[in-house]
Amino acid sequence: MSQTAAKAPGAPAPSGDANRWKALVFIALAQLMVVLDATIVNIALPSAQTDLGISDGNRQWVVTAYALAFGGLLLFGGRIADLWGRKRAFVIGLTGFAAASALGGAATSGAMMFGARALQGVFGAMLAPAALSLLAVMFTDAKERAKAFGIYGAIAGGGGAVGFILGGVLTEYLDWRWTFFVNIPFAIVAALGAYFVIREPEGGRNRNPLDIPGVLLSTLGLVSLVYGFTRAESDGWGDATTIGLFVAAAVLLIAFVVTEARVKAPLLPLRVVTDRNRGGIYLSLGIAIIAMFGTFLFLTYYLQAIKGFSPIQTGFAFLPMVAGMMIGSTQIGTRLMTRVPARLLMGPGFLVAALGMLLMTRLEIGSSYASTVLPAVLLLGLGMGTAFMPAMSLATLGVEPRDAGVASAMVNTSQQVGGAIGTALLNTIAASATTSYIKDHIATATSKSQQQLVQMQGAVHGYTNAIWFAVGMLVLAAVVVVTLVNAGKPEATPVASGEGSADEVAIPVVAH
Repeated sequence: MSQTAAKAPGAPAPSGDANRWKALVFIALAQLMVVLDATIVNIALPSAQTDLGISDGNRQWVVTAYALAFGGLLLFGGRIADLWGRKRAFVIGLTGFAAASALGGAATSGAMMFGARALQGVFGAMLAPAALSLLAVMFTDAKERAKAFGIYGAIAGGGGAVGFILGGVLTEYLDWRWTFFVNIPFAIVAALGAYFVIREPEGGRNRNPLDIPGVLLSTLGLVSLVYGFTRAESDGWGDATTIGLFVAAAVLLIAFVVTEARVKAPLLPLRVVTDRNRGGIYLSLGIAIIAMFGTFLFLTYYLQAIKGFSPIQTGFAFLPMVAGMMIGSTQIGTRLMTRVPARLLMGPGFLVAALGMLLMTRLEIGSSYASTVLPAVLLLGLGMGTAFMPAMSLATLGVEPRDAGVASAMVNTSQQVGGAIGTALLNTIAASATTSYIKDHIATATSKSQQQLVQMQGAVHGYTNAIWFAVGMLVLAAVVVVTLVNAGKPEATPVASGEGSADEVAIPVVAH
């Protein structure tokens, strides 16, 4: 990991930008908007589909158009932030996201909706890396960095659950269009605040010419990979197009790595991902997100389809998980991050989350929310909050300032790919287990009510089978962390900062 020499003992610690805590408010608000959007639109989808006359076969594109644009362009968005400046990329991303949201809310056809969602993905891919990299370059004191990333990690982890509540309220009491329009005030406030408050440190830009082959190969490769998993969910793993997409993704991404190793100014310098700690962070986050998607997906189905919860009730049922994430991220993670190595927070954090997921494998039709679901989501939130907070910080710690944008983009990329894998893989496991259960038990059901009971039991059996897989993913994430991440606790005193040179911007030293 790249380091610069620490200040001599007794030298005053640089205080950093005086507005950095105000800036955090607007950065966090933008992050909340992006995370909310991921779940809030799902709640509104059935109503939007009916109003716009979108067919069942095409409705997936409301989600897929965003996922492809966002996942495919993240690395490019991170590089743009390094080239143009993070503040400028952040404000442009917010403005574009607001405009795309307005277009989605005003949509009069399916095609207009798909286009708006793709545009949201494009500007989201610029906004998300810029937000995280701004934190990375503005908060350089270890204790302050811990607090800032604690808040950011809690929002990144818990915002999706809040989206269920807001989506349910807006759809039920106003109109599905407000799930898009609600982004506009968020974006305006965050953009104005960022414009007037954020002062990006000098000397951290990467002014090298843009790596066009890298942009094309990475975008096409990531789009093929994400779309391959989307196709696998809807058309099966043996579908010829699905297999072709996976083959194309492998070829394109291998060509991307070869290209990045040879060009003078790569889109993604391989030093960013080959660092042992950052590589371990990216890999473990991607694996953990696979499990997280299992929770949101199957617990939502279980509460609504089996227990009869309304969308709003389902959203509130996730609130204890948000509370757990807030405690794990802002209390446990923030307080211990400067005292213990990151792996001693992340590894146990993933295992606590796995324990919560393990409780969910006991779900049955008659299971009580209070005795089964509540302790499960509390433990899951507590564990993920504790693990996410040091992960977000360590993923950008020690990276050269000129690479902060692409390093931040890799965090989002690992989560996006993990989410695509999780949705497709866990859905396949659940559907297969459900089909098998119903086939084995339907013959004994002699009445219509008994047949409905068998189908419900089959659905819950499918959920729990997929959740068992998610437990394994969280344990694997813990193993990856303990094996690869060997950074010690960050030193409390920040590194000396210089002006004018990108390599002299203050970066905390990591003790090994």
